[in-house]
This record gives sequence, C-alpha cells and structure tokens, in this order.
Amino acid sequence: MDTETRDVIPLRTATKAWFLISLQTFGGPAGQIAVMQRTLVEEKRWIGQQRFLHALNYCMLLPGPEAQQLATYVGWLLNGRRGALIAGSLFVLPGMLALLALSAIYVAFGDTTAVTAVFAGLAPAVVAIVAQAVVRVGRRALRGRALVAVAAGAFVALVLFGVPFPAVIAAAAAIGWALGRFAPGAVATPADKRPTDDEPAPLISDDALHDEPPSARRSLTVLAVGLLVWAAPILAVAVLTGAGSTLTTQGWFFSGTALVTFGGAYAVLAFVAQRAVEVYGWLSAGDMVRGLALAESTPGPLIMVVQFVAFLGAYANPGGLDPWVAGVLGALLTTWVTFVPCFLFILLGAPYVERLRHNKVLSAALTGITAAVVGVIANLALYFALHTLFSTIRTHDLGPLHLALPVLTDFRPVAAAITAIALVLVFALRWPMLRILAVCAGLGAAAALLGLPVA
Repeated sequence: MDTETRDVIPLRTATKAWFLISLQTFGGPAGQIAVMQRTLVEEKRWIGQQRFLHALNYCMLLPGPEAQQLATYVGWLLNGRRGALIAGSLFVLPGMLALLALSAIYVAFGDTTAVTAVFAGLAPAVVAIVAQAVVRVGRRALRGRALVAVAAGAFVALVLFGVPFPAVIAAAAAIGWALGRFAPGAVATPADKRPTDDEPAPLISDDALHDEPPSARRSLTVLAVGLLVWAAPILAVAVLTGAGSTLTTQGWFFSGTALVTFGGAYAVLAFVAQRAVEVYGWLSAGDMVRGLALAESTPGPLIMVVQFVAFLGAYANPGGLDPWVAGVLGALLTTWVTFVPCFLFILLGAPYVERLRHNKVLSAALTGITAAVVGVIANLALYFALHTLFSTIRTHDLGPLHLALPVLTDFRPVAAAITAIALVLVFALRWPMLRILAVCAGLGAAAALLGLPVA
C-alpha cells in the first residue's frame, strides 16, 4: 500500500477489473468512456457519477487520450499511485500488443484480412455501446434546460461548424461560470441518489475527499521522476544509434506531439501524417490510411496509430540494426514517449483537482464542461457510426458550415445488420458487454467466411 493513501478496494481486485476493461476499449474515446461509465459507475459502484464526471472534465482539458487519463485518475482514486500506473498501463497494453502484431503482419505479408474481418464485427457493437453511453451520461449530467442547451451547442459547434475542440471546452467553461454566478440553480450539483437494494452507495462517493494531499515537495518529486523516466529511453537510443538516427528522431518527434494532442487523436493525426509521409518519408500515404484503419479496429486509444507509423519508419530506415529489431524498438519507444506524459499529468494534477471540487466557481465551470462532454461524446458517436455504416464520408464546405456526409451508395449492409443486432442486445436484452462484443466479432468473421463485404 502507498504510504500516502489507502486502497479503497484490494489491488488484485482492481487489477482484474482494469484488465477486463482494457479488453473492451474499442471505438475511440466515446466507446472507452462508455465502458468505464458502465463498469465503474453503474455495475461495480466503485465511484459516484459526479466524481466520475469531475475526473473526466479534468482529463478533457489535458493533451493526450482523455479516456486513458480517466482510467489513470480513477485508478489513483482507488489504489493510489500503484493503482494509477496499473490502470493506465493496462488500458494501453492490449492495443499496443495487438497493433504491434498487426504492424509486423502488415510489413511481412501486406494483408490483415482475417483480423480485419473480426474487428469489422466489433465496430457495430461499439456503435450500440456508445449510443447507450450518450443516453446514460446525458440523463445524469444534463440537469435542466440550460445544461441541455450547452450540450446541444457543443454538438452543433463540432458537427456543423468544425469549431476546434479546445474552443468548445473553453466556451462551455465560461458558460458554466456565468450560470454559476447569475443562475446558480442551473448548475447545482445534487448528491448521489439515495441507494437502494439494487444500487448500493458507491465506494468513492461524490463528497469524499481523497487522502493524498498536494504539496510542493510531492509535485517536484513526481515531476523530476516523470521527466527522467520520459527522457531516459530517448537518450539511451541517441547514445546507441546516434543523435540523427531514425529512432532518435522518432523519440523526439512523438514526445512533442504528445504535448499538443488536444481534442483527441484526430486533432493531431493530420500533422503526424504530413510530417511522417512528406518530411521524414517513414511510410506512404496509403500506409498511413491503412494504419489508421488498423488502429481504429484495435482496443485502446486511437493515438496508438503512431506506433504503426514508427514501426514502418524504423523498419525502412534501420541504420545499423536488423530491420525487425529497429521496427520493434521504434514502436515501443514511440508508445513510451506518447503515454508517459499522460501519467505525469494525472499524478501531478489530480491531488489539486480533488481539493478544488468544492470550489463553487470552478465547480460551475466544470459543470459547463460536463454538459459539453455529452455533446462531445454524441459527436464522436455520430462520427464512429457514420464511418461504421458507410465506407466513404465526404466533407462539404458551405460558408461557415463544414458537413461530413456519407456517400449513400457506399452503405455497408453487413455492418448495419450487425449494428441492429447489437442495439437489441444492448437496449432490449441488456446483455453483458463482453458477450455482446464476442457475438458481434463472431458475426463479422462469419460474414467474411460467407464472402460478404465486411470492410
């Protein structure tokens, strides 16, 4: 047990739960948040709804994958620093291993049809799971017309006008602050519902205060250790392969991108693709598109696609190393420098954020962000649904409007059928998530064996 905090639940129990969650993290941040909402808040009752949303609000303000950072934050609440490291690492591990294997298969054979068929069945399941998350989170977070309007405004700003994500969050925080000042009843946060026999009180209630206090000494220690751990592998690679090697360049480049990934992976992937393809020549534009498809179909954060980029780049430019060794080292180094900052942001900031939960001004601003998050999740759900049900999406600019519309002739009937089945399993039959994912993966594989178009 950490000296600073006690375990809310046994570490072994938490580790098992995080491992099971990590196997269900398909569908980008919307799907991943949906999995944690359902597992941690509704099924296990380890954390209260408002506490969960407070942590999510903080993570939405940070660069990097917010769902992985949310897992790290909740892991810290449950089991201190060990819990944070375990939860955040397990959240990344399955996707890292899956994409590493797929990268190797892609380089060796140039084909991942069988794997893609299975994952093609998972995508419709995620559409249904995300739809359930929008309904459930919205029902609990949108208390009154003002917050519903904020959520709707965030959705419209993102979907129709292409407003940058940071601007949406900043506006929501300002609106929340204004409501707290001039209409405090609109952002009042109720206590947890009174527990019933079917819904016991959460282990971490909305009012309990985490017992690891912030301090300058603690913050400096975490910062020093975090920066050392972050930079050490890059320096080691620079010494072993040279300061101008592909591996060293990848280490520094992806360290920089880890600090500017506000608004999710899509906000930075255009920059990564441009630099990786046109400047460094690590892979082709076609490779980048196929790598993105693989990353979207594997568990974990979508930003994991940078591992695919690094693998192909290091394999093609191995220096004095064996190409396969260089590829694996590039993939692992890039994953390391991409995700270590995520742990650093949480371990540094979470104790301070916890102490600010009862600050009325900040609470009102974060309530505005909470409402906007519902719109953000709905936007991501729409994005994922369109790309699951249609093979081609085209952007149309009409003055200030930026519309992403599907090409109706490229409708995917197999994906639509599996999505319909998944919706029934989620909303009508209320099946467990793992069973739904298994059934849909099997349907995708069966469709491929029958020669039906699944990709």
